[in-house]
Amino acid sequence: MFTVAAEPDTAIRVLTAAFADDPVFRWLLPGDGLDAARVFRPVVEQAAAQGELVVDPDAAGAAVWLRRGAEAPAGDDTQLPDELARLTAFMILAEQRHPVGREHVYLAFLGVVPGAQGSGTGGRLLRERLARADAERVPAYLEASTSRSRLFYERHGFRTTGGPIVLPDGPRLWPMWREPRP
Repeated sequence: MFTVAAEPDTAIRVLTAAFADDPVFRWLLPGDGLDAARVFRPVVEQAAAQGELVVDPDAAGAAVWLRRGAEAPAGDDTQLPDELARLTAFMILAEQRHPVGREHVYLAFLGVVPGAQGSGTGGRLLRERLARADAERVPAYLEASTSRSRLFYERHGFRTTGGPIVLPDGPRLWPMWREPRP
């Protein structure tokens, strides 16, 4: 059983380790001196405020879910620093493909630290929240950042929706949707 993380810093540490070699993450932060917490913190804190931030008991994995309404969220006028210009591009491209018209839960990040990958932690984190979504009759959405993660999510009922999101001079992400199961 996983618990909602009371302290977002634990989730940020897990995600920083888990995504260190992820192609999208490396594209977002190509320099070695950039602080990954700047990318993770706002989303992690939003998920914690919604009661949707979950960390496994050993701090080996974290899932960052956001509840999304049927309408697109209001635009954010926050100006990001120039060194985060790629993050701005990512957010624009991803939001253009994010489904509207139905309330759903959005898996912003699911990460497992390298030493625990393949242990089933990610699957347990995913199954636990998807079971609640199924009980609530709410679909789920995510963007898979690798072919391997795409296959993982397909095993849990997600299906690719259209072509990939192509980042400028960067990797692709696959938007994926999962209808609630009866």
